[in-house]
Amino acid sequence: MHDLKALRADPAAFDAALARRGLSPVGQQLVSEDEERRAALAALQDAQAARKTIAKEIGLLKRQKLDTSEIEAKAVALRDQIAGLEECANTIQTRIDNVLKALPNRLDASVPDGKNEDDNVIVHVRGEKRELAFEPKQHFELGEALGLMDFPTAAKLSGTRFVVLRGALARLERALGQFMLDTHTSEFGYSETSVPLLVNDDAMYGTDKLPKFAEDSFRTEDGRWLIPTAEVPLTASVMGDILPADSLPIRMTALSQCFRSEAGSAGRDVRGMLRQHQFTKCELVSVVRPEDSEAEHERMTQAAETVLERLGITFRRMLLCAGDTGFGAAKTFDLEAWLPGQKAWREISSCSNTRDFQARRMNARYRAENGPAFVNTLNGSGLAVGRTMIAVMETYQNEDGSIDIPEVLRPYMGGLNRIG
Repeated sequence: MHDLKALRADPAAFDAALARRGLSPVGQQLVSEDEERRAALAALQDAQAARKTIAKEIGLLKRQKLDTSEIEAKAVALRDQIAGLEECANTIQTRIDNVLKALPNRLDASVPDGKNEDDNVIVHVRGEKRELAFEPKQHFELGEALGLMDFPTAAKLSGTRFVVLRGALARLERALGQFMLDTHTSEFGYSETSVPLLVNDDAMYGTDKLPKFAEDSFRTEDGRWLIPTAEVPLTASVMGDILPADSLPIRMTALSQCFRSEAGSAGRDVRGMLRQHQFTKCELVSVVRPEDSEAEHERMTQAAETVLERLGITFRRMLLCAGDTGFGAAKTFDLEAWLPGQKAWREISSCSNTRDFQARRMNARYRAENGPAFVNTLNGSGLAVGRTMIAVMETYQNEDGSIDIPEVLRPYMGGLNRIG
């Protein structure tokens, strides 16, 4: 979670980091409780040493056939004292852990101040907004008119925020995922990985999804979780490990189904595929040495950008401000695609450097020169497949409602160059 040694050394700096996220100070409170815990542990060690001494004295007296009742009474009192000190230290540790579990990652110094998405900073824009000679439609209007995007059937089967794709649109979704995987594995060195879609509490906690985001995820009756993103099993695959230094960096990618409850999003993006309970995403995860994480963050973001560039999608890179950076991230770049039908920029990828935040939660380390040290973990969308399909549909639409297929996808579409 957080480094208690660093917190003890400078609680004011810890509180200043929290203030950037609009949170109240807790540094001095945690330091005071940690001092109380350490005092209890010191007293516990003294009591345990005294008990060992008394045990030896009792043994000596018994061998001499002398009365041990008085000293045995002291031993009983010490036993009770030890039990009380252990309970005290554990109770304080639990209080400290509960506070730390709820605190977000410390922000990188390069993250700009700000309250919300309006304060995010444009890093660059790639491509020109396509000028259409007609009023462009939104993706769901195009898909429904083609008879290939079926929301009523999905609602009959599963409720709202689901979709049934048919024919060429179903193939387009598959083509996009395969194109993303091929790009990331063949050009950027990510290892293709097939992961479980159900994970345990430890995997969710280690990747900072618990306890804060429990309501955003689906849980099965046997206590497992449907993954909100393949970031969880990919990152947690090194949980509890001490990795050889020469095994780093580790780069993994997975194309998987993802599941989110969308708690708190009632009324937002109700029409269409932008905010679904189930969606497909190509995930990127890197596990690196601390000194390499900043360069890896840029590399990962460029890998995601490459997919958009080759698809001919206009996009911009945003550096998220303090108030919009996610709970587990130290720094995040969002890629936002221009959607002509919506006439708006919409997030299509989010690439985050968590530094050692997740590694501490899941105890993932590597063999550094001076002993085991925490790795740094990074995760990113390379890309969200459904949202990428939305961008393709709205960007490449024609006045008659047909949709041109980007050239790079045509081999994956059996040579088809147009839908409709």
